[in-house]
Amino acid sequence: MSRDIHTPGGERLQKVLAAAGLGSRRACEDMIIQGRVSVDGQRVRELGTRVDPEHQRVEVDGQPLQLDSSKITLALHKPFGVVSTMADPDGRPCLAEYVERRPERLFHVGRLDTDSEGLILLSNDGELANRLAHPSLEVPKTYVATVEGKMPASLGRALKAGIELDDGMAAVDSLKVLEQTPTQTLVEIVIHSGRNRIVRRLLGQAGFPVTRLVRTRIGPIRLGDLKVGRTRVLGRVEVSALMADLGM
Repeated sequence: MSRDIHTPGGERLQKVLAAAGLGSRRACEDMIIQGRVSVDGQRVRELGTRVDPEHQRVEVDGQPLQLDSSKITLALHKPFGVVSTMADPDGRPCLAEYVERRPERLFHVGRLDTDSEGLILLSNDGELANRLAHPSLEVPKTYVATVEGKMPASLGRALKAGIELDDGMAAVDSLKVLEQTPTQTLVEIVIHSGRNRIVRRLLGQAGFPVTRLVRTRIGPIRLGDLKVGRTRVLGRVEVSALMADLGM
């Protein structure tokens, strides 16, 4: 039995979709007409439908949209030597220094080794952060690693099959050689395990110590050309894609 999800005094659904970055108002109207949009689990085809974006669940093609404007998630290109905490009792550089001018109370989502660089997320969305950090909901993460030595092609197969570490077996999802010289190899690794220093330990155990490690992607969120030490606010479409990956 269908329920009335129309909210008098709310915003027109196509305007909400357009504001979320899904396209022009006309393109969003077409999505509604095509039956691709649902509100609180009910498919909507009426262009006059008004909704409360702060309290109603809106989905496009089954993917939820983050419409609560009070929630924000940032991508930070963490520099080498920065501790993945919001405060450090030893006075080392930490994440808070890069968001100190923001009014929100942000906390980091997951960790990135002090001697590693790249993408880390900060958010004031507690549910998103908890889901992203939960061991049972590990999203794939992509790293670019520079290692000592010339890596043989067979190593990729071995790492995908799994290598025994001191805390159990671990494996990569994929490994691709990007560049290679007689003395070092640049590889891209995708892995979903969130265990401590897992990429460094895997490659080190295989005989290829890591000299530089950069995280370039967390689930659907890419580091892109974000400069070291800079942040950017994730768009609603990006956050919605991340929510879908986390089953939210």
